[in-house]
Formats: sequence, C-alpha cells, structure tokens
Amino acid sequence: MKKSEIKFQYKRYGEHAILIQGPSKIDEILLETLLFYKKSIEKFYDKLIVEVILSYNSLLIYYASTIEDVYSEVLTLKSLFFDHFDNQVLKKRLWKIPVCYSVSLAPELSSFAANKSMNIDEVISLHTTPLYTVYFVGFLPGFLYLGGLDEKLITPRKSTPSLKLEKGSVAIGGNQTGVYPCDSPGGWHVIGRTPINFFDLNEGKPCFASSGDKVQFVSIKESEYNDLSKLVETGNYLFESHVL
Repeated sequence: MKKSEIKFQYKRYGEHAILIQGPSKIDEILLETLLFYKKSIEKFYDKLIVEVILSYNSLLIYYASTIEDVYSEVLTLKSLFFDHFDNQVLKKRLWKIPVCYSVSLAPELSSFAANKSMNIDEVISLHTTPLYTVYFVGFLPGFLYLGGLDEKLITPRKSTPSLKLEKGSVAIGGNQTGVYPCDSPGGWHVIGRTPINFFDLNEGKPCFASSGDKVQFVSIKESEYNDLSKLVETGNYLFESHVL
C-alpha cells in the first residue's frame, strides 16, 4: 500500500467523538501514516481533545466538549492529514522479549505443534524469526497487538476460551501473536511464557513499547526463565532494546 492510495472516512461517533477510518487491513505504511496523522491532530488541538485512540486502521478522537459543528471539524481534520509530515522519521525501538517455550510453562505447545504437523522446534523457530510490529496497545493494559506472524503459524482461536491464562503467556490467535500482561481469560493458544512485565504502574511509562516499535521473541531455557523471574521481582531486570 502507498500513502497516496490511503483513503479515510470520517464519521461522528457520539456527541464527543469523531472516527477516522482507513482501509480494513493490517499494513505498516497505513500504521505509519496513522501515527503521523495522530501526532498532527494532537499538536493542533492540544488541550481541546481528551484522547486520540489508535487501532489497526483508524483513529478515534475524543473531544473535551460536545462537537457543535461536525462538518467543520471534519474539514479541519482532513486539512491536518496534509500537514507536512512526509519528511519526518518515526522513532522506533526493537525490544527483545525472552520467552521460554517449555511444555511445563506452556502445556498447549505440544498440541499446537501437532495440529500444525510440526515439531516443537519448528514452531519455536517460526515464532522467534520475525521482527513483529507493535500496531497498538489495548484489550488489557500492556497487551501489544503485533503484526508479522508467519503464515504457517496462523491458527483459529479456541472454540471455547480458557477461563484463565497465566500472566506472561505468549499465545497465537488467528493471524496474531501476543503476550497476556496479567492473568486473564483468553481464546488464544499458549505456546510459551515470558517472565517480564508488560505493564507496571510504578514505571514512568507503564508499558515499555509504543506503536511502531518492533518486537522479537528470543527463546530461553527454563533455568534462564527462573533466573530472569527473580530479577524482575526485585526490579533489577533490564530490557534488551535498541533504536532502529
């Protein structure tokens, strides 16, 4: 997809919000365009808006007061899309996420591999090779919606969701993979577990990753998982990351 091909629709979303909706697809150029568009809107409106919420293909703008003239607001939003952001560079980081792919921590891994007619090592290799793109954070605080799953690992969600998936569960559902940041019900297939925190209110930035960042999963042994868990508990774990 090229930026010139991206067309947006603008819809009133209640008395205090406007929805800007793009093509229904998961696409990195669309994501980058939305991120710059979001920045342009936030800069222009400053305190007149409460929040701009990003999804795979849309922005939802919440205004601090009732929208009196939606047509005028839409015209303003359309003009902001042509703000000069073409030459700007999106700052991105690559985050290395340690994951233990052990059946003792992820009992569904064996059945997942069998259903894909693979052995466990093949699943691990396919899952740890890509650089996943963080599209947005949602569902649960710190839950990263990631794009880039290998097509060979795409699997329908469970017909009956599990009542409880453990914090740190690394799972696959449909064409997505992600990490549950806390104990939660879930319909994805758990293939591993990470010891790190994806959401911590004690940090200045509760969720370390931002939309546009990259994530790579790194396979670790169970002994390493236990060691890292202790570092996380004592607040001594340091993320492995670098600027792209």
